[in-house]
Amino acid sequence: MKEKLRSTLALALALSAPLAQAEGLPADALLYREIAAQDGALTAAFNQHDLTALMALFTDDLEFFHDLGGLQHFADVKAGFGGLFKPGSDIRRELVPGTLQVYPIRNYGAIEIGSHRFCHTENGKPDCGTFAFTHVWRKTGERWQLARVVSYGH
Repeated sequence: MKEKLRSTLALALALSAPLAQAEGLPADALLYREIAAQDGALTAAFNQHDLTALMALFTDDLEFFHDLGGLQHFADVKAGFGGLFKPGSDIRRELVPGTLQVYPIRNYGAIEIGSHRFCHTENGKPDCGTFAFTHVWRKTGERWQLARVVSYGH
């Protein structure tokens, strides 16, 4: 009976955290700023088409789940970004303002949820799309890296 009560209490606490986020109040302002900075580094590396810097933000055991492309691992993701960054490519990423949510994962890192917009030129015309994502960041020492990515709404 105690175990069931403990589980119920843990679930209630876990479910209450998103309510604070929904009100626009980060549960942990420092964590929020750290993850926002990591997202900024991700965006900068992507927009500079710096494959080395971009891939340094991912763990070697990366799992990248894409609603259309399925499950990919580090080597697949690197090859995919390499294809996007071919000479002449103008693809860019931006975090949609007001969509960033951050939740701590005790003894591991953080969950980042938001929407990002990708734009590039297709047949001489701007082509942009806005998609949802969930990132699981792992913190090892002072280093943050993406261990799991879920990209959806394509």
